[in-house]
Amino acid sequence: MTSLSTSSPGQVTRRRPRWFRSFGVQVTAALILGVVAGLVARQLGAPGGQPNALTATLNTIGQSYVSLLKAAVVPLVFLAIVSSIGNLRRVSNAARLAGRTLLWFAITAFIAVSIGIALGVVIQPGSRASHGELAASDPGVTATWWNFLLGLVPSNFVGAQVNTHVDVADGVATATSAVSFNVLQVIVVAAAIGIAALKVGRRAEPFLAFTDSALKIVQRVLWWIIRLAPLGTFALIGNAVATYGWTTIGSLAWFVFAIYLGLAIVLFVVYPIIVRSNGLSIRQYYSGVWPAVQLGFVSRSSIGTLPLTQRVVERNLGVPSAYASFAAPLGATTKMDGCAAIYPAIAAIFVAQFYGLHLNILQYVLIIVVSVVGSAATAGTTGAIVMLTLTLSTLGLPLDGVGLLLAVDAILDMGRTAVNVAGQALVPTIVAKREGILDLELYNAPRTGDPFNDSDEATAEGAEPDATVHGGESEPSRDEVAQPA
Repeated sequence: MTSLSTSSPGQVTRRRPRWFRSFGVQVTAALILGVVAGLVARQLGAPGGQPNALTATLNTIGQSYVSLLKAAVVPLVFLAIVSSIGNLRRVSNAARLAGRTLLWFAITAFIAVSIGIALGVVIQPGSRASHGELAASDPGVTATWWNFLLGLVPSNFVGAQVNTHVDVADGVATATSAVSFNVLQVIVVAAAIGIAALKVGRRAEPFLAFTDSALKIVQRVLWWIIRLAPLGTFALIGNAVATYGWTTIGSLAWFVFAIYLGLAIVLFVVYPIIVRSNGLSIRQYYSGVWPAVQLGFVSRSSIGTLPLTQRVVERNLGVPSAYASFAAPLGATTKMDGCAAIYPAIAAIFVAQFYGLHLNILQYVLIIVVSVVGSAATAGTTGAIVMLTLTLSTLGLPLDGVGLLLAVDAILDMGRTAVNVAGQALVPTIVAKREGILDLELYNAPRTGDPFNDSDEATAEGAEPDATVHGGESEPSRDEVAQPA
């Protein structure tokens, strides 16, 4: 209901209804409008083989928004991990929390990859594909276990990599360089610094205080970026519809169907069972995590969605900040039930069936092992493609099969990332509940619809969790100590 408030004598201000201010409603509306804009852009065609003005505009806005998200990822991950490890000095069960987190990562990955294998065997997507209609493309990246292990070793302090590409046209060479970051290396560096700070003890207190302050500043900047999410959502989904539509599915329709069926089973069957079996409300879990799932779907980046994932885990699901700031960044790089479990399992079976190769029991077991153990290989890279090449090389299947599936990769990546994000929020919630540190009052509270609201405003409204973990219990938050008048 729309409410009225008086800001000064004789002046009446009309407030927008709560549903209108809801972040989820804004993103959903942007999704719908983006689809409409994409269909319009698709009807305009591509004059002269070039994208029309609407398509180009949507692409520019969408990519600019994703770039903003990714630009803030490195400082967020570094500061969050250093700060969270520093906060562990006040936690008596830090090693237990870390171990339980990794265990649940493995459990859910095992369930997801098992579902993927079952669907691949039953649906037989590779046997249904037409050989004459598919052509392999260059995947552009391959992965091996050796390269993954080498990638753990930081090449520099921030894990930065410079890639230079040279184009030759009319005898003139043009070089373009781009800087990328290996997020897994950033995690390794941040973890080493955080552990060193713990070992130094009291002399490291000024450094840890500075880290906490810097993290608050970065989170404030991220809040400004996230407020642009509806605009980014509109542009990203519109460009996807305009560029791909549904015509690129072609003979891979059964493969796409198998992938999305597996993703749906994990998201809407497996996760609710886990939530309910741990005594939590399924409805509250979905209403809490949904803003991050929506952003993950359109941005196609778990790393880019990390700021919002961490915030909904803390603000909506009631996970203590000291633990969430450790589990969320770790999950965004290593916990990928969509990209590292469902997708490589079904895709590997598709490739085997397409080339008429028979997989034995040992190879199915290897698919499970690669998915459970090798998820970290997707960190800071092209995600599912790297995981698939790692799986195919482990099984001895043709790597050309990766190129066969690139035509529909963008369509699949939306669903994969949405499931990744949901799982990255689920595990910290379950671990916190089982360890007795979950703020159940906050978990079961009505959603404000604005998980990235300004922290000062949230505190004034009694919405920000501020629990410190001690021996399996949480101290009362500020709003429990003194309720606002």
